[in-house]
Amino acid sequence: MQKIYIVCVGKIKEDFYRSAVQEYLKRLSRFAKVEIIEVPENKTLEKEAEGILRASKGYVIALCIEGRKVSSESFAADIKRLTDKGEDITFIIGSSCGLAQSVKGKADDRISFSDMTFPHQLMRVILTEQIYRAFMIISGGEYHK
Repeated sequence: MQKIYIVCVGKIKEDFYRSAVQEYLKRLSRFAKVEIIEVPENKTLEKEAEGILRASKGYVIALCIEGRKVSSESFAADIKRLTDKGEDITFIIGSSCGLAQSVKGKADDRISFSDMTFPHQLMRVILTEQIYRAFMIISGGEYHK
């Protein structure tokens, strides 16, 4: 079964975000084993980077505004390509201050879901939903329209 890690800085404080993430993790459980790894917030991005890089496994994708733009279909194609190779995948979501350059530089890929800035807690919901959508696209499910 595909292993996906989501490395995030900090914890989700709001119950509604936590509930939404849990719902998508439940839906994803038939396609992949998804683990969320929370690293502590720190005073500097470089200190956060140490924890992020230690927790990252397999093919690492950093979410950052300067990353390449992807559609849901191309995101699904990327996940399928990595799944077919048997690679673990790590997605990285930074803190409200972003990601250290060292993390972006060591990532295998950098993607952006939008030119807009989202709260990092909401980004967990968006990412888990898009991973679920990707697996539904791959499997030919009706979720994606």
